[in-house]
Amino acid sequence: MMSYHDDNETISAEEWNGGSIRNTLRFEAIYNINIIKKSKMLDFTKDYILENDRVRLSPLQSSDLGNLVHFAITEPELWTYSLIQANSEEKMKIYIDKAIDGRKNKYSYAFTVFDKQSNQYAGSTRFYDINIENAALQLGFTWYGKDFQGTGLNKNCKYLLLEFAFDVLNMERVEFRADNNNQKSIYAMKSIGCKVEGILRSNSYRPNGERRDSIVLSILKDEWTKSVKESLLKRQGLKTEKLETKRL
Repeated sequence: MMSYHDDNETISAEEWNGGSIRNTLRFEAIYNINIIKKSKMLDFTKDYILENDRVRLSPLQSSDLGNLVHFAITEPELWTYSLIQANSEEKMKIYIDKAIDGRKNKYSYAFTVFDKQSNQYAGSTRFYDINIENAALQLGFTWYGKDFQGTGLNKNCKYLLLEFAFDVLNMERVEFRADNNNQKSIYAMKSIGCKVEGILRSNSYRPNGERRDSIVLSILKDEWTKSVKESLLKRQGLKTEKLETKRL
């Protein structure tokens, strides 16, 4: 007799073919539980620190306003394409508060980026639209001060974040999005191994009220395992044993 089995319960073919709503829902519930078991739940109450020899990513806190506000004042153009502006002291405070609220509501998890090479805070990045049931999340809201762009910092950050997403959380897909006019950001995403999936036409508003087309890119788990991970390691001269993930 055919059966559908998981660690906790078996549904016989007879039960399944009976077609009852109760059995259907029961099977779907078991299926979803198995997916969640496969993907590790991100504990939003924990402070995850991701770091290697070059960079440290720490959970964004209210106290980080003092570490990041000078970017808002001296480099407001960093947020030209951002859906959430942080180009003033007041807006930076709102930006950080919204990121912290996202963590409290279990929707996003934001980090500060600290460059160990220069011993300075460099910017911020985050996981968002975290969907454990479907083993997928988005990586974005990434920005760095001008002095840190093109220095290899971004690839170090992306390695740590992708390693955490694929190898620790066991995600199957990491998605990236950007304003389709933001060619610098798109180039950076392609350079780490992202594949273009398409354009969402007129899917949101820019801060100036104009409509925006958004480009969608992604990296899948098998792509990470087969090529992207090794490519990032080689290009940055990273060594796996030096990468650290801490949970406080």
